[in-house]
Formats: sequence, C-alpha cells, structure tokens
Amino acid sequence: MANFSKSNVPQFSVDVYQNEFLPEGGREVSAIVTVTSTGGGTTGGAVLAGHGADGADAAVVIMVDCSGSMEYPPTKMRNAREATAAAIDTLRDGVSFAVVAGTHLAQQVYPGNGRLAVAGPDTRGQAKDALRRLSAGGGTAIGTWLRLADRLLGSAEVPIRHGILLTDGRNEHESPEDLRAALEACAGRFTCDARGVGTDWEVKEVTGIASALLGTADIVADPAGLAADFTTMMESAMGKEVADVALRLWTPVGVEIAFVKQVAPTVEDLTGRRTEAGPRAGDYPTGSWGDESRDYHVCVRVPQAGIGQEMLAARVSLIVPDPAGGAPTTLGQGLVRAVWTDDMAMSTSINPQVAHYTGQAELAQVIQQGLDARKAGDHDGATAKLGRAVQLAAASGNADTAKLLSKVVDVVDAATGTVRLKAKVAEADEMTLETRSTKTVRVKK
Repeated sequence: MANFSKSNVPQFSVDVYQNEFLPEGGREVSAIVTVTSTGGGTTGGAVLAGHGADGADAAVVIMVDCSGSMEYPPTKMRNAREATAAAIDTLRDGVSFAVVAGTHLAQQVYPGNGRLAVAGPDTRGQAKDALRRLSAGGGTAIGTWLRLADRLLGSAEVPIRHGILLTDGRNEHESPEDLRAALEACAGRFTCDARGVGTDWEVKEVTGIASALLGTADIVADPAGLAADFTTMMESAMGKEVADVALRLWTPVGVEIAFVKQVAPTVEDLTGRRTEAGPRAGDYPTGSWGDESRDYHVCVRVPQAGIGQEMLAARVSLIVPDPAGGAPTTLGQGLVRAVWTDDMAMSTSINPQVAHYTGQAELAQVIQQGLDARKAGDHDGATAKLGRAVQLAAASGNADTAKLLSKVVDVVDAATGTVRLKAKVAEADEMTLETRSTKTVRVKK
C-alpha cells in the first residue's frame, strides 16, 4: 500500500487484494485495487492544482429538458424548475455556474451571452428568477445541450468541471451518431450526472451519457422526487476536490492486459478507454474525487513460468496531471504479483474480493441480458438470466438489487435462482432495475 499526503490535500491510499499463486502453466492474474480518498469532501482544503476550496475551483452547468413532453403532466416542468432551484441553492459561494434549457436546440437561460455566473446570494436569486422563463416546447437533441455545456465549462479556468442533465424523453431530434460524436467531444473535458424523469425516456441513452462522461445515472420515476435528487447530486459535485485522476497501469515485457473495470460503487468497463502513457504504460480515466472509496478489477495475462518463479505482473499508480504540462503527481501505488507454485491449495483458492466482484459484474450483465430477452419476447431466456441474477444478488448480499428484481419476477427459490416472470410489470419498476443494474455492493470485510 502506498499513499500520498500533503497538508490540505485529500490523501489517497491504494490497496491490492489478490491471490498471487498460480499453478504451473497458469497465466491469468486478477487483483482488486481499492482506492480511497480521505480528508477532502465539501469542507476540505486546497486541491492539488493549488485551487482553494472556496468554490473558485469548480464550474457546473445544469441542463434542463424543456421539450414539449415536459408539459405532460404540467407538474413535471414545475418540479424540474424547483429541482434546479434546489441545486442552485446547494452551490458553494465562488463556484461558476450556468443553466441551459434543452430542446432540439440548446439555449442559455442564465446568465446568458456564453458566460458563467459566480455563485453568491445575488446570482443565486437572479438564476432562480430566470427559471420562471423555462417553458416546455420543441424537440430533444441532447448532443446540442452537451456541446453548449462544454463550451461554457471550457471558458472556466478550473480543475473541476461538472454537468447535471435532466431529460424526460427519447433523443428523437438528432441521430444516434450525433449524440455519440458529442459525447466523444466532451469525454475527458467534464463529468456529467444524468437523470431520466418519468418513464418515457430510453435507459441506454441516459446510462450511456453518464458512462461516457464518468458520472452517475438514475431514474426519478416520480417528478416530485426531483428536488431531493438534484440536491444530493449537487452536494456530491460540490464535494469533488481532485479532477482528472487516472489509474496508470505499467506492465513488464510479455504481460498483456485482459481488462480494467471499475467494480464499485458501479460496474464500468474502462478497458477501451486506455490512453498510452509511455513505454508499456497506459492511463484509464476515473474522473473527479471527493471523500470516497472505489474498487477496480485488474486482470492481466503473464508469460508461462516454472514452479518457484515469481514476477511483478503490474504496477498500478493513481496519477493526476500537472496543469502546467509537467510530470504528473503520483497519488498512490500498488503492486500485482505472480508466484508459481505446485501447492494445489494455494494456487486454486480464489481471493474473496476477486470472487465477489466477478459475481457483481456477472449480476449486472445477466440483468441486462434478461431484460433485453424479456423485451424481445424470449420468455425462457429472460427467466434463465433473471433467475441467475436473483441467485447472484442473494449470494452476494446485494439487497437493493434483489428488491428491484422481485418487482419483475416472482422468486420461488433465491438460492437456486428459480423464478417466474411476472405477467404484469410496471414500466417504472423495469426501468429502475435496468438503470440501477450496475450498482454493486462491497465485500463484507
């Protein structure tokens, strides 16, 4: 374990959990890397780049869906206004911010003229007054909202750049390619939390936005819950203190990386997001950090070796770039090892952390496959996959997911995964299960 500390800076620690013992001929090494940041949080001190915690280190853009469907029921638009006002109240003094109304176009509601306002009593009041001008009408082209948010956030010289996006419908007024291009353009430039309100939006669109921009996704089935959700989201954004943190993986000659996944608090495959960082090293983005802990599953393939040999399979470092373009700061480091043994008991035991998160990743996958099968009318396939999901959720103690599954299937026997598909399922229940399918529980210590 290694950690990084300096007064007033969040401290990062890196812990590696693995079984390093391989049988003769064994090549695959798995490790769970736990990264914990402490001493940051909403009241914390200065961030790494020397920015203070008075709010001058962050910028936030709130994107509110104002398409025609937001008028049905009329309370939806009112709830969206109230939620945005609650989020504005949660901004720390000194944070730069703007509000964007999203339809088939993106329009700045406050402060206007392509600028950001600085949060304080006056600007908060003006922004909330401006929310009265929000009215529903027009289509939905989320890519245009994201591109405007990117332009606004890009104008701020701050390390923490964050978006909050609310939609109630499908992205019908631009092509999927347009949205994908917008996400590619914005990735790495700001993080974004996405929320779907009601049940007329597309889960894969909303979760795809959050995934691409390293934020959270969720459903707010009842618009009355928006204000509480927006407050929590903004509090979390205000707690971020170190931006653009990456997991750097260095591997010796002959070692291949099978995958790198975040596995807690949610499953997120980072393998395809690698950027090269010098000889045999690559960086995987993790976004912004406050006071929190996350787990990553790193799996590598090592060359074959004889009994008694050992090697460093990978070095995992947590790094943050230097704003001036110099060498990055290393926040923490951990080592993944491989040792070949003829002791069967040692080489066949699976590390409990690795086993747990392998199950949580499978849980997320079988829920998705089960729901897709259900939508396609494949009754048997859906029953088998969702049954396996019930079994995994029960075995791992993932009570939240088990509860969501019980609204879609009747559980006959959780231990064996014996279930029956419910004949009628509320759309909100199915969408909640799909949206939250990647949420994991941590290993019981």
